[in-house]
Amino acid sequence: MYCPFCQAEDTKVVDSRIFADGSQIRRRRKCDVCNARFTTFEVADLALPKIIKNDGKRQEFNGSKLKKGMLRALEKRPLSAEKTDALFSKILSDIRVLGEREIHSEKIGEIMMNALKDVDQVAYVRFASVYRDFQDISDFSDEIKSLSKEDKKKSKKK
Repeated sequence: MYCPFCQAEDTKVVDSRIFADGSQIRRRRKCDVCNARFTTFEVADLALPKIIKNDGKRQEFNGSKLKKGMLRALEKRPLSAEKTDALFSKILSDIRVLGEREIHSEKIGEIMMNALKDVDQVAYVRFASVYRDFQDISDFSDEIKSLSKEDKKKSKKK
């Protein structure tokens, strides 16, 4: 690692620690030439698949677009910033775990809906209403009834 102060070609790692949710490593470094100390963060660079849109076009994965949709569904819901970030990390992880080079946009929508359903059912219904293009109140009603049935099944298993 080059020194950001004097551009010396070699620096030493003084300390390394796991950071954030375990997906980053924080390293304290020292330059042998100018004795400056600085911090670097190391993260795995994992490629996300290309997206196959409904019209067949392919485009690069856009995490900010996905997060914007998630945040819109979670707007004014009682979810902390930490839980929101953890949810987004889980969604990205679920996409990576598929191991696909290309993935249909419908599959990403399903992954998002499943993650939202586990965290906040109101956000889930909001997202589903746009994703599934609800046309009237009966579509909302049907979705809420299906959530109620799932809740009853889960409570019986406990």
